Amino acid sequence: MDLYLFLGFLVLLGVWAVLIYNRLIALKNRCSNAFAQIEVQLKRRYDLIPNLVESAKAAMAHERETLEAVITARNQAQAGLEQAAANPEDGAALSALSAAEGVLGKALGQFRVTLEAYPDLKTNQNMMQLTETLESTENKVAFARQAFNDQIMAYNTYRAGFPAVILANNFGHPQDLALLEFEDSAAIQAAPKLSF
Repeated sequence: MDLYLFLGFLVLLGVWAVLIYNRLIALKNRCSNAFAQIEVQLKRRYDLIPNLVESAKAAMAHERETLEAVITARNQAQAGLEQAAANPEDGAALSALSAAEGVLGKALGQFRVTLEAYPDLKTNQNMMQLTETLESTENKVAFARQAFNDQIMAYNTYRAGFPAVILANNFGHPQDLALLEFEDSAAIQAAPKLSF
């Protein structure tokens, strides 16, 4: 009788370990899928930027510095994405991608400010369509980042919770995964100040 009780206990322990392992794998796969969604949107964004710059190049010939800064920042962000896509669990790669995205965002912001000085270019149908598509893509990137961070949070929470924390290291899940944080997260957190 004691042998059956002991064997039953071992079977339950095995089932319990398998369930924890499967849950960790499922959550990690969701994180990978969420990063793949970011990758799709960022690639789309990176593909749009050269078209936008090319459309503006003729009208903004003397704004060469601004145009080159956008392309350089885009290339750096694309390289950061490739590095992060190779290993989305690497916190350093995600930090590098985040920093490159911050530089790209600043360059695009400067481009938009410069674009305001060219009313003919702002009303150009091709430029309007490219700008609208880029803004839509940036919104999709933001949603994809949020979904990725939500999946990372779910994984990290489960991994750190009991009983998964006991077995996570043994199952190849030694540490929390890194969130994809924004360079301007402090500015996002602060409420806008209005003065009348």
